[in-house]
Amino acid sequence: MLKVLKFRYFLWALMVIGCGESTEQKQSDGATKEISTTQKEVIDTNQKVILFYGNSLTAAYGLDTKEGFPNRIQQRLDSLGLEYKVINSGLSGETTSGGLNRLDWVLNHPVDIFVLELGANDGLRGIPISESMNNLQAMIDMVKDKNPETIIILAGMQIPPNMGADYTSQFMAMYPALAKSNEILLIPFLLEGVAGIPELNLEDGIHPTAEGQKIVTNNVWKILKSVVLPKTDTEVTTTTEVDKLN
Repeated sequence: MLKVLKFRYFLWALMVIGCGESTEQKQSDGATKEISTTQKEVIDTNQKVILFYGNSLTAAYGLDTKEGFPNRIQQRLDSLGLEYKVINSGLSGETTSGGLNRLDWVLNHPVDIFVLELGANDGLRGIPISESMNNLQAMIDMVKDKNPETIIILAGMQIPPNMGADYTSQFMAMYPALAKSNEILLIPFLLEGVAGIPELNLEDGIHPTAEGQKIVTNNVWKILKSVVLPKTDTEVTTTTEVDKLN
């Protein structure tokens, strides 16, 4: 049964590559305008900034953006009285190459915490691991060069084995390797507990439903809370407790 579910996941993933870009492109202009507006709001406040920089997973593809994990993280921060402003800079269809090309513009304003969620589209397209890794490294370097004090969190991803076992294992290993060499925080697998589970994904079998996004939020929060919460608060804030905020 597990093999059947995996096959369904892989098949839909390939279909997304072929037909998803035209739909995703329609979202890009609106997303850019929204990001620009949000960044302007940040300039006028004294809040620290958390920038989620990614693809359709960050952009909450197929859902209202309020249901996506960046907005849910904002709700948690607000509920805990933490002075942080979340910026959702997710762009559907984004690859590491595209992310690298637009990053300089995005970093025009100060960022305190930078969450990098890119690479899944590279993996689904079979882009060479070395190319994806170099692009991710270049983005990490750009963030550090812009502000060495910015805390960087890398979101790990996994892909179906339709590109071959070697490619799949190298892709998965890319994220911990980058996190270790750059001494940055790592979310082991962004879609842990969601990927491959039909009821937690949209009909495409690859993008989380609103319920799936709640689980993704918890995956992100497990790492992010160590940065935004005082140590004593981090120790007592469990996943069960923050789940109540959803």
